[in-house]
Amino acid sequence: MPLPTSVSDRVLTTIAGAAVPIPDPNRLIHLQFRRFAGCPVCNLHLRSIVARHPEIAAANIREVVVFHSSAAELHTYTEDMPLDLIADPTRELYREFGVESSPRALLNPRGWPAILRAVTHAATAALRKQQPAPPTKPEGGNLGLPADFLIATDGRVLASKHGTHVYDQWSVDELLSLATVSEPR
Repeated sequence: MPLPTSVSDRVLTTIAGAAVPIPDPNRLIHLQFRRFAGCPVCNLHLRSIVARHPEIAAANIREVVVFHSSAAELHTYTEDMPLDLIADPTRELYREFGVESSPRALLNPRGWPAILRAVTHAATAALRKQQPAPPTKPEGGNLGLPADFLIATDGRVLASKHGTHVYDQWSVDELLSLATVSEPR
């Protein structure tokens, strides 16, 4: 299946009920595909996004994060996340954007350091009752691969990355660099 080079107009609904137009006529969209609600590795990455969210917003980028979990499951784990979170339990968007699941998500040794950091953080936070423990049998499975898309105000896909392991996605610095190069202000 060919990957999209542009995105047709649509409106996604966040788990909070807000409408998210894609493309956004005023901002770039960083469309992220993550794994399941409560995924320790996804949470590790999203904490880096949240920590630098003011920089991302100043670069005129709207963060839209898709999970293959239900809205109810996402609410359990994302209460304080200031991002547009989209539930896609049927994986309709995943299929459209060619985002896959594979055993290599967890078996690729390049992802193991992040898995170790993430599981350690999640276990510590759960023991301290700072967050719920990750699910033992996540909705949609635990073999999802991450993906990132940078979408222009006219719907063109300016850049994309399909991860080859669980922690293979753009860093905030990479995102900001791509946005600067791709879309003049």
